[in-house]
Amino acid sequence: MSGRVMSEQTFLVLTALAEEALHGYAIVQSVEQLSQGRMVLRVGTLYGVLDRLVADGFAERDREEVHQGRLRRYYKLTDSGVRALQAEVARLSANVRAASAVLRTRGVQAWAGRA
Repeated sequence: MSGRVMSEQTFLVLTALAEEALHGYAIVQSVEQLSQGRMVLRVGTLYGVLDRLVADGFAERDREEVHQGRLRRYYKLTDSGVRALQAEVARLSANVRAASAVLRTRGVQAWAGRA
């Protein structure tokens, strides 16, 4: 990811994996919950993101399990993935602070506090 801006999809997948190793469907559910329904990942999109994260060294396959006759592949965050997520949180936070300061000068509240 070096030199590239992290997409929201990538950010949310990294965030989902930050707590524990997850299989694909659990990642999709976690991303939908984290985004409060704004982001619903399609399977093809998810595995494209995961392939890039693995290639970049930010995630790795953790294990495989058979569940109801289907193979579940679990992914987990690497230490590099944690650092990439930390860096993106810092970048986004700085952007929010800058935009909020500009909006305050216009007498506008930047964020209504809905989480």
